[in-house]
Amino acid sequence: MDRELLGDLSTLLAVSEEGNFTRAGHRLGISQSAVSHTIRRLEDRIGVRLLNRSARKVTPTDAGAQLLAALAPSFAQLGNRIEEIRTLGERPSGLVRVTSSAPATRDYLWPVVSQLVRDYPEVRIEISSDGRLSDLAEDRFDCAIRLGEHLSPDMIAVPVGPPLEMAAVAASDYLSRRGTPLHPDDLEGHDCLLMRHRADGPVYDWEFEADGTEIVKKLTGPFILNDPALVREAVRAGHGIGFLPLPEVRADLATGELRRVLAEFCPAFAGYHLCYMGRHNLSSALRLLIDRLRFRS
Repeated sequence: MDRELLGDLSTLLAVSEEGNFTRAGHRLGISQSAVSHTIRRLEDRIGVRLLNRSARKVTPTDAGAQLLAALAPSFAQLGNRIEEIRTLGERPSGLVRVTSSAPATRDYLWPVVSQLVRDYPEVRIEISSDGRLSDLAEDRFDCAIRLGEHLSPDMIAVPVGPPLEMAAVAASDYLSRRGTPLHPDDLEGHDCLLMRHRADGPVYDWEFEADGTEIVKKLTGPFILNDPALVREAVRAGHGIGFLPLPEVRADLATGELRRVLAEFCPAFAGYHLCYMGRHNLSSALRLLIDRLRFRS
């Protein structure tokens, strides 16, 4: 395999993982136009279209998906071996400061770092899980775990989990009293349990999609909360409809304590990512954390 083709395939993999030419360019340290030119050159060389482009996202074609299925594990294995060789004789150590949300910390970060510090006692991890979208440089964090919709284009982002769905949920007794919404517009006649992620921030709008068109609802209700767990408790108590990531309520749905509504209007979106500034001069501890957290489907 010649060097140019290997580089082009690496670019294709980056675009697929980032779902965006611009973010792939930041990850690779090249411009968006250079990424686009490389993908066109690769498609011309292979003779098939590999990616579908739209204003919102980039997705692989059937041919692209087949190629990526072969590429991803091979590149991951190669990257792991290179990193192992690079760090021969270098024992990861030092402090890594991470900002995250409580759900992301519980589901993704904590299981990894709990084992990591056992494997590498010289590594220390500081976690701030208040959910604020901190400025990494200003607040002196090394990295953050954020949802795909909150990623900044000037940061490198590595997926740490699968795509997510939001779920509108309510207790059965609430729906018996107030009726079941069949369209997002119906929510305007319901009590909705809202969230404000930080004291000086806006109330979170509920976002749905119908036939490729985004529907944004600004709603009202008896509570505005900043803790997803408290929203879940308010929903279970019958105070109204909540809008939470599906994993937060999956157990309640399985037991029948809560019911999901409007599921057909809640498509999957980019899940949690570990993001950080730049790719050079990363500490050995941060490199280790990135590798341990990286989601491998």
